[in-house]
Amino acid sequence: MAAREGEDDAKAAVRQESWQALQDAGAARFPGVRGRIPNFTGAERAAERLAGLPEWERAAVVKSNPDSPQWPVRTRAVAGGKRLYMAVPRLAEEAPFLLLEAERLDVPPRTATSIKGSARHARPVALTEMERVDLIVCGSVAVDRDGRRVGKGGGFSDLEFGLLAEAGLVDERTAIATTVHPVQVVEGPLPETGHDFRVDVVVTPEEVLRTPAPGRPRGILRDHLTPEKAAAVPALRTL
Repeated sequence: MAAREGEDDAKAAVRQESWQALQDAGAARFPGVRGRIPNFTGAERAAERLAGLPEWERAAVVKSNPDSPQWPVRTRAVAGGKRLYMAVPRLAEEAPFLLLEAERLDVPPRTATSIKGSARHARPVALTEMERVDLIVCGSVAVDRDGRRVGKGGGFSDLEFGLLAEAGLVDERTAIATTVHPVQVVEGPLPETGHDFRVDVVVTPEEVLRTPAPGRPRGILRDHLTPEKAAAVPALRTL
């Protein structure tokens, strides 16, 4: 447990450094950076660069985080006819993901893919209803050149990945990308735990960084979950 606490402290320090770097660079955007996946200047250009990659072009099914810097990514996915999954906040429902499909929408993709819009316009789906995911786009507070990432600290991106992996909905063919500002890319190595996944591709407004073959857990590491968190995620009981 002491090692885990030390890892948590190290990740907390990385977050503070990254948030401060964004502020110092004048790259922080509404609603601010601290305590969240930070919205950054150039998020739209990063989404455009991601959309030009073969991993994007091949993907029919995309899973994305709901945070502000990846909103342009989600908009492009739905506008381009891809099926988009987003997680229900804190995975707190029996149907833990939301599905957005352009042909089922009566509002523009940008409206439907906001956090509020997805709650209104997406269809909740259980793990048993979902299709295999071709591309995961995740938000990051910091990422290194070997694909290690640090999120905002809730652990839900890793838990979402574990759920999908255990359900057979992501595998070694699933690409994982993150879009970030250049100051969020660090030399590393960043602190990493057994339940963390690495990304294949880091996309900034200016460049694309391809990482070595990423590490990714095969499922949920239940001994890494607190009893309270395990009890709060209904989908864990169905696996």
